Amino acid sequence: MGENLVYKILRRHIVNGELKSGNTINIKIDNTLTQDSTGTMAYLQLEAMGIKKVKTEKSIAFIDHNMLQQGFENADDHRYIQTVADKYGVYFSKPGNGICHQVYLERFSKPGNTLLGSDSHTPTAGGVGMIAIGAGGLDVSLAMAGKSYSIKVPEVIKVNLIGKLNKMVSSKDIILELLKRETVKGGVGKVYEYSGEGLKYLSVPQRATITNMGAELGATTSIFPSDEKTLEFFKAQKREDEWKELKADEDAVYDRVINIDLNNLIPLAAKPHSPDNVDSIENIGNIKINQVAIGSCTNSSYEDLMKVAQILKGKKVNKDVSLVIAPGSRQVMEMLARNGALGDIISSGARILENSCGPCIGMGQSPGTDAISLRTFNRNFYGRSGTLSANIYLVSPETAAVSAITGVLTDPRKMEIEFENLSVDKFIIDDSMIIKPSEDGENVEVERGPNIKPFPLNVELKNEIVGKVVLKVGDNITTDHIMPSNAKLLPYRSNIPYLSKFCFSTIDKDFAERVEENDGGFIVGGDNYGQGSSREHAALAPLYLGIKGIIAKSFARIHKANLINSGILPMIFCNIDDYNKIEQMDELKIENAINSVEKRRITIKNITKDFSFDVDLDLTDTDVEIIKDGGKLNHTKKYID
Repeated sequence: MGENLVYKILRRHIVNGELKSGNTINIKIDNTLTQDSTGTMAYLQLEAMGIKKVKTEKSIAFIDHNMLQQGFENADDHRYIQTVADKYGVYFSKPGNGICHQVYLERFSKPGNTLLGSDSHTPTAGGVGMIAIGAGGLDVSLAMAGKSYSIKVPEVIKVNLIGKLNKMVSSKDIILELLKRETVKGGVGKVYEYSGEGLKYLSVPQRATITNMGAELGATTSIFPSDEKTLEFFKAQKREDEWKELKADEDAVYDRVINIDLNNLIPLAAKPHSPDNVDSIENIGNIKINQVAIGSCTNSSYEDLMKVAQILKGKKVNKDVSLVIAPGSRQVMEMLARNGALGDIISSGARILENSCGPCIGMGQSPGTDAISLRTFNRNFYGRSGTLSANIYLVSPETAAVSAITGVLTDPRKMEIEFENLSVDKFIIDDSMIIKPSEDGENVEVERGPNIKPFPLNVELKNEIVGKVVLKVGDNITTDHIMPSNAKLLPYRSNIPYLSKFCFSTIDKDFAERVEENDGGFIVGGDNYGQGSSREHAALAPLYLGIKGIIAKSFARIHKANLINSGILPMIFCNIDDYNKIEQMDELKIENAINSVEKRRITIKNITKDFSFDVDLDLTDTDVEIIKDGGKLNHTKKYID
């Protein structure tokens, strides 16, 4: 029986454990990736470990999130990251060089390697045959320190792409179709491996759109084989020496097979407020729109924006629509500028933004009150745009550009166009904005601005834990709900004490004050608690406020790991009906907590309602010790070489 591609790469990177579905293994990490929104915490944690230099093959720090300079905070954070990167041997991509995933794909990706990134869309690099996984900043810091990364061996789902996409149907529609079928929690514990005849028609940028947005499935990662299409991309980037062919065996074994007939796929959109709330453009209808935003790490490649430029050429953006476009990298922007496509975009009335995440992360361009915004992004969670009353639809670049002209949501197939020059034999190569670290960083002085505060640390697990249910929420609570990201709050990612005041503020403005009044407590949640971003701030802010544990029906992978890393108990209802018996402000009590954690089963007494219920802890042996020690940093500092 042959091996699938996922197992082939994992096997070459196993440090310990048996490669068997459901087992826990530790794998070697070749590369790491950080960005400025999560980077300050990651590097503060790295400094606390006391190492002299990173031990990966290559680690890269990108600046792409906190770009608006409304005060000193963002600039100070950027300077901190640049100096700490220089000191510890990390490459530094300057502000304006582009979005981490786009630039990494262009200049650093390598088939067969492993990548751990402190951003949930790190799986973008799976588009060239990498095992690329998003994680919390502490896990990435530990990887930089030379420690292996622990994962459960995932189920591997084969996605068989049949046929060829029709005109004006794109790879964005492929991943939206998969989200429609699998849902935002359908990929938990899984890797999606793409195959089939349809591969020969999908370029690396198209593949990267799919692997990028595979994060919305809750998947560990997604991956394409490294083939002739991959080689074309590497040759154009002058990196063909880093390419190698990688594919599954002919008789490879998979846990499940999903067939997607590209011939029958039509333009789709994810309706508010979830990436899996997918319907066809036809069914949604010609709704009036107010804003269109094109870009983000999902759809800001040269190929994407060349399509947009050709759709807009000779036309004007509708008078009632604001169209904003952010290229994914300086390479993309310069290519468009030199071939004239940028001029066509500007002439249409589009507004050109910086090469950054921008509106996707709530960093500017929030829609108006009750506005409808079409975006080529990967997430449309409630409040993520910065406007709580806005309705965000996720669409392809083709749909976005055509709709910007018509002023209503429009099926792009209604426009007759023949795209030209979407691929190139040679990209403009200029890595001058990627700063190589000093050979000897010991004498480099790390510069810290006044906004950078120490990260919070937990204490050893107490044997008795008492607290009130300070918040009860429903299913699919995202990290944007827990710790909002917008232009007002992003500059304070380095300042947990200040940031914590806004924890859960989009759904409960009194949360932080209530937690403070009750000296911490518990949060009760539904299914898929903590989906979305890898930001560990969604665990660090509750930790700072004194949250002792989260009781939920189920957890999203990365957030659960971040809770464990912070020493916060991630507890799962044994009987889901117990969720309905608990009310906000009920007082809960855990006795014999240490022994219960070791047994992975806790009995919690609801003092207010006078009943008890059981919860499970899905923890490895190492996780148990981490929880007992009050978090992963406390646990691992003494083991760093």
